[in-house]
Amino acid sequence: MTKQQETKALIVERQNSVLRIWFNRPEARNALSAEIVGELHAVLDQVREDRSVRTLVLRGNGGVFCAGGDIKGFKSGMQGSGDASQIARSNRSFGDLMIKLNEQPQVVVMLVEGGAVGGGLGLACVGDVTIVEKETRFQLSETSLGIPPAQIAPFVVERVGLTEARRLMLTGARFTGAEAVRLGIGHILADGAEDLEGQCITVLAQIARCAPGANAVTKAIVFEALRRPRGEALDFAAEGFARCMLSAEGREGVAAFIEKRKPRWAEDA
Repeated sequence: MTKQQETKALIVERQNSVLRIWFNRPEARNALSAEIVGELHAVLDQVREDRSVRTLVLRGNGGVFCAGGDIKGFKSGMQGSGDASQIARSNRSFGDLMIKLNEQPQVVVMLVEGGAVGGGLGLACVGDVTIVEKETRFQLSETSLGIPPAQIAPFVVERVGLTEARRLMLTGARFTGAEAVRLGIGHILADGAEDLEGQCITVLAQIARCAPGANAVTKAIVFEALRRPRGEALDFAAEGFARCMLSAEGREGVAAFIEKRKPRWAEDA
């Protein structure tokens, strides 16, 4: 990986094949400022093609995952400008971040505790593995503020299904970690901050057994399956399979299986 991106609104720590990214506005419950969004865009771009980084772990500094949009910024910035086209562009930029994070080639693990409100709940919905502390407070609060959950709506619908998404968005329902796992927002329920980290370590060990290049191709296949007609999606998958089969990873994986040993990427991890 090239020299690490300098950040202020994020804390970025490299630990072997894992890049830990902390939202770093604890005084604002890690509300999503333009600075957080811009820095996260830059970090994701920097590591996108770096297969030595296998996993991204996102967490909020100070015991809160993310309180969603920066409401004070809405009033002073967006409403202060009165420019609808500018507001739309600003809002859409967060959608670009959601797409990028959702389809990032690395495995994305979300550690969600304290609160995940609005955009924070949306972020939880794009984790490949989302681990939720049981007391975490969730809410899609946008409609109670007189605005729609615009850029996160498609990702929430994809995660929980149309009927549940409608209920959550149109009522602003509040719920905690167990309900989030039942709905499919989270995958694993943790009992406290220590267990949250323990569950993460278990997941990281599972990811370490998987080849990073194969994981990247697998994620691409998953999303193309949603976009393309079935035949085209299967053609795309077949081409990815062939590339992986003839790659150094594919040759090493098959050899390791035949020789009854761990593949090198598992040993390296």
